[in-house]
Amino acid sequence: MRISRPMASIKKRPNGMYRARYRDAAGVEYSRHFKYRDKTQTGEMTAQGWLDSVTAAVVTSTYVDPKTAKMTVGEWCAVWLKGYETNRATTVRQARTHVKHIVAAFGARPLASVRPSEVKAWTVQLKASGLADSTVYALHARLSHVFSDAVHDGLLPRSPVSRRTSPPAGKQRPYVATTAQVWALHDAMPEGMKPVILLGAFAGLRVAEIAALRVSDVDFMRGIITPAIQYPAEPLKTEMSKTPIPIPADLALELNRVPAKWGSPTLVIGAFGRPVAPYTIETAFRIARDSIKGLPAGFRIHDLRHYFASLLIASGLDVKVVQNRLRHASAKTTLDTYSHMWPDKDESARAAIGNVMAARADSLRTETLSAQ
Repeated sequence: MRISRPMASIKKRPNGMYRARYRDAAGVEYSRHFKYRDKTQTGEMTAQGWLDSVTAAVVTSTYVDPKTAKMTVGEWCAVWLKGYETNRATTVRQARTHVKHIVAAFGARPLASVRPSEVKAWTVQLKASGLADSTVYALHARLSHVFSDAVHDGLLPRSPVSRRTSPPAGKQRPYVATTAQVWALHDAMPEGMKPVILLGAFAGLRVAEIAALRVSDVDFMRGIITPAIQYPAEPLKTEMSKTPIPIPADLALELNRVPAKWGSPTLVIGAFGRPVAPYTIETAFRIARDSIKGLPAGFRIHDLRHYFASLLIASGLDVKVVQNRLRHASAKTTLDTYSHMWPDKDESARAAIGNVMAARADSLRTETLSAQ
């Protein structure tokens, strides 16, 4: 006996079983065998019930190909990383590091089997293992990215990762070095790497930008740094990163000492007068940092940008100017990181409101005197 449905049918087999089958949009046929055709008292899945569930999934756009539904998290991560390799090398390296954590936790699991409760439990385990809140937050964001792309690719009807499974971002106020510590770092660096501290603390450059900064990127006469590339000759992270940075004549003179002495194409050089990689710069920086009293063990070259921001804010510059000098993509990023550095305006606010209230009182007194 055959019961026809759009793209589907049920047929009773000689052995008494019912074979339900359907074709998907690509014309691929799938079938299963059931003991019963329709509803039963026992609640077992039936041929009709299975086809109804498939039809409902198609109608609600939650249908997933049974073959791809078996794909594991590890298999999908391998495919996902291949597609992600169109990004910058540093971005891909970070993604690979994140994916290692994901595969370690969920790699053997089918994509569709991961539950939101398990995602939350995973973030708790990561935190308990000693990872920083910001790292746990970044790993959760990467998992969300991976699963969202799986949904977009038709491998899943929905992602188990959402804001409800997200851990705290773990934002902390950055450590701001003192001026004495900045100059101590400068003096402790190897001769060819002293510009690293100057470029980080007084121009706000990132370490990959510092390593790649060429003499041709600096107008020493006019006092302007125009970042163009980052190590190793890759495009900058954003268009905003190309924003010219004005510097004073004294800083321009200091920055020119290394290329003037060595004739090097870059402002930062190694022991043999040649350009160096960020890793080499960071190694020298850590040695110098460990000799400076009061600097935290985790203080990085990137943290010199916080000192740069503090100088700009202390000089009275507004958020838009600070954003421009730091080359942030948005003022929100600047405020999220440095809002606590702007001077307390409570007393100014009180004074402004007080002036309005006093003016109102004077007006009422004047009106009363005029009426008498």
